[in-house]
Amino acid sequence: MAENNLMEKIVSLCKRRGFVFPGSEIYGGLANTWDYGPLGVELKKNIQDAWWKFFVRDRMDMVGLDAAILMNPKVWESSGHVANFNDALVDCKKCKSRFRADHLIENATGTKVEGLSLKDLDKLIEENKIKCPVCGAHDFTPARVFNLLFQTHIGPVAKDSEAVYLRGELAQSMFTNFKLVLDSARKKLPFGIAQAGKAFRNEITPGNFIFRTIEFDLMEFEWFIRENEWEKWFEYWLEQMHKWLDIVGIDKKKTRVREHTKKELSHYSKRTADIEFETPFGWKELYGCAYRTDFDLKNHIEKTGKDLTYFDPDTNEKLVPHVIEPTFGLTRSVLMVLLSAYDEDKAPDSEGKEEARVVLRLHKNIAPFKAAILPLSNKLNEDAKKVWEKIAPHMTADFDTTGSIGKRYRRQDEIGTPYCVTFDFDSQKDDSVTIRDRDTMKQDRVKIPDLLDYLQKKLAE
Repeated sequence: MAENNLMEKIVSLCKRRGFVFPGSEIYGGLANTWDYGPLGVELKKNIQDAWWKFFVRDRMDMVGLDAAILMNPKVWESSGHVANFNDALVDCKKCKSRFRADHLIENATGTKVEGLSLKDLDKLIEENKIKCPVCGAHDFTPARVFNLLFQTHIGPVAKDSEAVYLRGELAQSMFTNFKLVLDSARKKLPFGIAQAGKAFRNEITPGNFIFRTIEFDLMEFEWFIRENEWEKWFEYWLEQMHKWLDIVGIDKKKTRVREHTKKELSHYSKRTADIEFETPFGWKELYGCAYRTDFDLKNHIEKTGKDLTYFDPDTNEKLVPHVIEPTFGLTRSVLMVLLSAYDEDKAPDSEGKEEARVVLRLHKNIAPFKAAILPLSNKLNEDAKKVWEKIAPHMTADFDTTGSIGKRYRRQDEIGTPYCVTFDFDSQKDDSVTIRDRDTMKQDRVKIPDLLDYLQKKLAE
């Protein structure tokens, strides 16, 4: 299919089938806010659960944290975010549209320019005669800095309220809680603290559906190490991040690793590498791995006077650990999973004639529904519900009675359900059901008492 149509098809499918809805749509919406519908919330949760299992629960050297979104504003001052968490913006003088200067240049030229000075950004816009994507004019204001942190206030009376920030990343709470986690979890270096949750950035040019939004979900961990081991662990976690792509079903053929240049590096980073995905709108960052050195812990020690060091009981050594930080965008993962899974092929209809079929070839472990129970007639609904009740406690299962069996097959294909279980009139006689595979469309007749075992084995393959 044409790449320029793929995003339109994904957005349409997501709204039609209940994956993602425009935020507050009945009031005209709010730009670049999105709500996850019945299927979207299941898909997102399944991805997060798979991440938590692979990186946290299946390891002895990783523990979890769920910290508050609001923190003492001094945290963000100490971390450098108040001073350095900035981007450059320009306005089109003709239509008043506002853009991030680096994105405007990158989209027009294909060249990465993150980290350049305001003067250099202005020069590139002029030299390349870059036009406004909205109105086509080449008439921009000079680039100027804006801060990405969202500011809000605590207190019922405005004049007495205290300014605080919605967190722009998850990392800082893992640093401020480092000593508490260390003392309570009794871990030795190397070990990690993991967290998944909401983050907020005051993006000027969000867009491309759920790729860049002002409110989004992250999954990340801080991996605490000795300084002389950072290169070894950086490569190790980059390899593990590639293994994760297979677990979640992201197409590896559409990914690449891109190292940040010195100008691009964040103020806390000595090395950063992105795993990028080839989207219909270009190569875009999906995940990142950063070596944050001991920047954060040292800053918090200096600003608070608190002891955030690590004591090694084996060597009697006291040190400030260095950190490797793999970061995973959960919201972006949803989009890349959908882009990887979307397919169109031909399938026979109820009369055996081939017709176009849209299918989401989602990895079985993250599909919103693992199976769908389809009674062939409404007269069979009550008996078919008993089949649903047998498997529902063990896996997410749909009960679909609307439309012909052919239309129901197509609907389940389109939402990525791996197995359709048809309860027909013979099922009342032979205590069996027909199971249809989403990808091969092969059908098996299985005894109802054996159904759960059959599905669980198939889902584990």
